[in-house]
Amino acid sequence: MPSSIILSVAMKKTELQKIASDCRQALSDIFETEVLYNEGPELVFYGKPKLAGNFFTEMAHSRISNLGYNFKAEEADGFFTLRVSPPGVVAKKEIPWLNIVLFVLTVFSTLLTGAMSAGETNLFSQPEKILKGVPYSFWLLSILLFHEFGHYWAAKNRKVKVTLPYFIPGPTLFGTFGAFIRAKSPFKNRRELLEVGATGPVAGFVVSVLAIIFGLATSQVVKALPETGALKLGDSLLFSFLSKLVIGDIPAGHDILLSPVAFAGWAGLLVTMLNLIPIGQLDGGHISYALFGKKQKIIGDLATLGMIVLAYFWTGWLVWVALAFIMRPDHPPTLNDQIPIRTGHKILGWISYAIFILCFIPVPLG
Repeated sequence: MPSSIILSVAMKKTELQKIASDCRQALSDIFETEVLYNEGPELVFYGKPKLAGNFFTEMAHSRISNLGYNFKAEEADGFFTLRVSPPGVVAKKEIPWLNIVLFVLTVFSTLLTGAMSAGETNLFSQPEKILKGVPYSFWLLSILLFHEFGHYWAAKNRKVKVTLPYFIPGPTLFGTFGAFIRAKSPFKNRRELLEVGATGPVAGFVVSVLAIIFGLATSQVVKALPETGALKLGDSLLFSFLSKLVIGDIPAGHDILLSPVAFAGWAGLLVTMLNLIPIGQLDGGHISYALFGKKQKIIGDLATLGMIVLAYFWTGWLVWVALAFIMRPDHPPTLNDQIPIRTGHKILGWISYAIFILCFIPVPLG
């Protein structure tokens, strides 16, 4: 495989190129570099050694140290990640102010939404009533936090560099547009991709189920409102099952008036479903590529076609169709697609698909 070089802006390009040239020359007879990129002041070489593991590490460390650079090696699945940085370079830890500010704003926007869903509409004259939104805000943010930190934990466990979560506040039905983390280094293989992609939705799903169970216990069965009188939430297989389990059969002409906590749980299932759509850089796209490789493009195209059909029943699907074209339905390769995924990874992938089916809502809002 020919090596590729990806250099991002952080140090002077000439300095990075000098370090890269020095190290490649020093390692040329003992290491086959497949990908070279930088993370800030640190150069990362990914490839396969031409010597036995321990012997290679010692020799590589000796050669890079003799050049005056810092060196660290990590091994996974027979491939090595070599991290090289100039002497005296210390990673500067910065307070993630943007993440903090966005999270605080999202707390406020979800408190506002929660208070209004609890029946408080006069918040300007009685601002203390915003505290009525605490149950909704707590559960919805817990779902999003578990989802994003599921990704974060899996990425850190696999030594994939990622950012802290970015929460997006917004004056929407839910008080937020969700949250995301951004990968700062490429995925080395499909095992990593599947673990990072699936852990978030699974973690968020578990918290969503808990929110629904607790929330339904405090929800009310009321006479159905006229078709034009209220916003109706669509049902998924799982939500229907949990409703029957917690509340029982609903009499004809009646509906469930969801408590704010149950509404947060319903929103959590919707977020999980949307994230598991198998397109592009969504979690579902990561999982599908990890399981099926380049065949994921076919799955992504079929998913996009399916959303176009569903848009006849709910126009909101058009937003996701547009997103699919912006992100591209296909998924970029990992650094080494040849490393096969294990049985445990396949099980995790199929569990994710099962969660998608259980959470799927053809018409979320009516």
